[in-house]
Amino acid sequence: MAENAHLQFLWKQISERAENLISPSSYNTFIKTLEPIDLVGQVLVLRAVSALGARTVMNKHADKIIDAMEKCDLGVKNFRLVVDGCAEFPLNVEEEETDFFQNSPINKNFTFESFVTGSGSKFVYAAAKSVAEAPGETFNPLFIYGESGLGKTHLMHAIANYIEKHSPEKRVVYTTSENFLNEFINSIAQKSGAKFRNHYRNVDVLMIDDIQFLKSKMQVQEEFFHTFNELTAQNKQIILTSDRPPKELEALEERLRTRFEGGMLADVQPPDPETKVAILKRKALDRKCPMTDDVLEFLARDSGHDVRTLEGRLNKVIFASKLHEEPISLSLAKLALSESVNESLEEEDVTPEKVISAVCGYFKQTKEDLLGKTKKAEVVKARQICAYLICEMLSLPLVSVGNILGGRDHTTIMYARDKMEKLSSLNDRIAKEIDDIKNIILKK
Repeated sequence: MAENAHLQFLWKQISERAENLISPSSYNTFIKTLEPIDLVGQVLVLRAVSALGARTVMNKHADKIIDAMEKCDLGVKNFRLVVDGCAEFPLNVEEEETDFFQNSPINKNFTFESFVTGSGSKFVYAAAKSVAEAPGETFNPLFIYGESGLGKTHLMHAIANYIEKHSPEKRVVYTTSENFLNEFINSIAQKSGAKFRNHYRNVDVLMIDDIQFLKSKMQVQEEFFHTFNELTAQNKQIILTSDRPPKELEALEERLRTRFEGGMLADVQPPDPETKVAILKRKALDRKCPMTDDVLEFLARDSGHDVRTLEGRLNKVIFASKLHEEPISLSLAKLALSESVNESLEEEDVTPEKVISAVCGYFKQTKEDLLGKTKKAEVVKARQICAYLICEMLSLPLVSVGNILGGRDHTTIMYARDKMEKLSSLNDRIAKEIDDIKNIILKK
């Protein structure tokens, strides 16, 4: 048992850091009331007043507390909550366990307000909003499907953000099928099946992205089948996404497909030309780069089906405006896209390895640190810029980029890409750093 004075010192340093990361109301209600009672290895044990408070801390503020711990650099790497007389948060903390759950961050920018609806997405938008307003009471499960890049993940994050704002007491778990599989495998290796089941079955809302990747993996399908049944029996909400409808997921067990089909199936259709223009206008305004309708219509023309291609064309025009120091016009937009075509031979030589090497050289970081798990601020920034550049310059799937950058989850890559895209429009220094690295890669 660690001495109380030492525990109080550790928690004081950590909680003061955390206070800068958490809203005052949440901090005073949930964090200020925590009491340090032990230190087991590198895990600080904190006593919470109630199980509801403990669940709120774990669901809403755990990442910020861990971030504060890392910034304090006091040798404390994680924390555990206990509640007197509560089986969910028991006092038995003698053995330190390795936490094998992988955080899938929610993008705060993905809200219902920021989702541009069109004729092909009004239905799925309405279904998602209905589920967010009354989890477990309307459509269960909600199964959203459609091609990549049409907004499925955006809607998932929008649901999570809405529930966090309007029903903060509810426990929402968002993950990907890849994470779910990896965590299941680790739970078997660590003989922690009960911990795995407790994590996924004691929730109010369970969201799993890209469920199609569980195909042909029978053992994890069995586990998910029982999790699905337990949650639906308790009227807990389940939300799933896939690139195709359940009936086409032939590698999934029939009993899973029939359960998926028993809920609400909502498909996301490619945007029509008017919706493309509306999406571009919204994203241009978000980046504080308003454009005239003729430019937006030009960018929307022959842009394919997915929103990411639209974003790529928009990014090229914004970059060209900064590069040539000219206001955005139709002629500049045509020049920007023609330049990208003319440079296609050059960009064919761009590889993930070249991007990683350029980023490491520019920021004086090692490849091992960039691809590793260190969370030092300067390494995280370099890693996020690297993710952004690989996404923009190579147009690889997010899952592939995650694998390249040390096996990271695709939502982490999406978060990094979107964060750096936004920062580059607001912060001239970051915009210059990105432009400099891009020029190094292209050897301009």
